[in-house]
Amino acid sequence: MLTKRELKYYSSLNKAKYRKLEQRFIVEGIKLVDEALNSTFNCEIILVSETFAKTQTDILSKYKHSTIVQTITDSEFSIIADTQTPQGILAIVEIPLQRYIEEKRDGIVVALENVSDPGNVGTIIRTCDWFGIKDIIISSNSVDIYNPKVIRSTMGSLFHVNIYITENIYGTLKMLQKSGKTIICADMDGSNVYTFSKNESSVLVFSNEANGPTQKLREISNSVITIPKYGNAESLNVATAAAVIISEFAKHN
Repeated sequence: MLTKRELKYYSSLNKAKYRKLEQRFIVEGIKLVDEALNSTFNCEIILVSETFAKTQTDILSKYKHSTIVQTITDSEFSIIADTQTPQGILAIVEIPLQRYIEEKRDGIVVALENVSDPGNVGTIIRTCDWFGIKDIIISSNSVDIYNPKVIRSTMGSLFHVNIYITENIYGTLKMLQKSGKTIICADMDGSNVYTFSKNESSVLVFSNEANGPTQKLREISNSVITIPKYGNAESLNVATAAAVIISEFAKHN
């Protein structure tokens, strides 16, 4: 049994303001807990439901050597869990100290300007991981990357990449530009991504789903690229567009 204070603390981490205050977030499900424990992130505690503890003894035996495991009632677990049909296991993980991207950064970098949908941000992080892109810059007015929906969408890739959250994405992009990076903005109109001259010193920037890139971003960018349209769809989802563009650049990396 948890105390009322503990239950309130753990369940509060489903809200961004409390994650920021406590510098903790929730990782839910067997796969994601495994990913967290095998990463450089620090795990505070693993919480499991009574049902999970009774039926998954082999899994639990793996964890007890590496971190604290506490069994709680099924009803307590359902209050803390974000998913509608929880697996019965979650971890409370520390948010790592904020880092700043180095000026001299090798390889392709991806940046997100005010991307607000958790599924899109999580999928883009996962796509970067798939194509070997390690560095992702995210503007602070994008969705919180420790949102449970973002974490689930990354399918564990959150723990494989370097994410830099910046209050001033334009200043960060200008800094990278001065160090030799080419800032490339994706939009509905621009140079054809398939014929565009690509290099491994690029920063690929994807923007808000509804509004596209801001004027400030356009002014900073060295180039604007687009995916040519052959059918009748009005637009591409930003995560889909990012996957196509990242794939194209990865070919030449």
